[in-house]
Amino acid sequence: MSYKILHHQITVFTLMTAFLIGCTNAPIENFSTSTPAPFTKTPIVKTSVPPSTFTPEPHTYGFPDSIDPSRQYLFYLHGKIIEDQGIPAISPDYGEYQYQEILETLSGYGFVVISEQRPKNADGMEYARKVSEQVTALLEAGVPPKDITVVGASKGAGIAIFASHLLENKAINFVIMGICHPDEVVRLKQAGVSLSGNVLSIYDSSDIYAGSCMDLFEYSEGKGLSKADEILLEIGSGHGILYQPLEEWIKPTVDWANQNTP
Repeated sequence: MSYKILHHQITVFTLMTAFLIGCTNAPIENFSTSTPAPFTKTPIVKTSVPPSTFTPEPHTYGFPDSIDPSRQYLFYLHGKIIEDQGIPAISPDYGEYQYQEILETLSGYGFVVISEQRPKNADGMEYARKVSEQVTALLEAGVPPKDITVVGASKGAGIAIFASHLLENKAINFVIMGICHPDEVVRLKQAGVSLSGNVLSIYDSSDIYAGSCMDLFEYSEGKGLSKADEILLEIGSGHGILYQPLEEWIKPTVDWANQNTP
């Protein structure tokens, strides 16, 4: 199988870039300001978050110098507020974006976590290419695609969508959170952007900046999408679910990453 990254026509590139640049003009994290269409899937009720039971090793989360093909790798792509404010990043509506805590929580499940703090107004398409190149490096080093998961939150989820499209690999896992506002899904489809791999969507029912990805899933059928599912949370904090390592999205993310692991 070839892992060569897809080249795009100029019109598609322009539409894709507009999708990601649109995030940089948003007040906090949003891709759009209109309320998403209602979704009727059975909600998941919020549960209490258990205390951490692990002690994370102090380390950075850059791309590893050496690749162990026997390990599981998880990319975490943060939301735009960290581009805007750096660390700490604090929203007047959602509180502090607990970036380090999220990375430590994911790392505590045994993944080699890869995450980079993007600079202000980062070019989302360039980062999608960078992630695609890093994933390709893992594949070429012998890491099975089923042991690679790309997780994105808000703008990070937009980057993950484009990485999925670029990689065209049916076995890589993706988790996209707080994304798929109906207006943005229309733009993606107009740009010919389809998903590949195993893709899980997670969003909160009160998130005015996100919506269901089911329409994008349907559009991606027969174009490389192997498996798709969606979780609608009823936490009530909207986009704020992305700001903390809540069990309600951490556990499904870990389970999704482990779906093909004995």
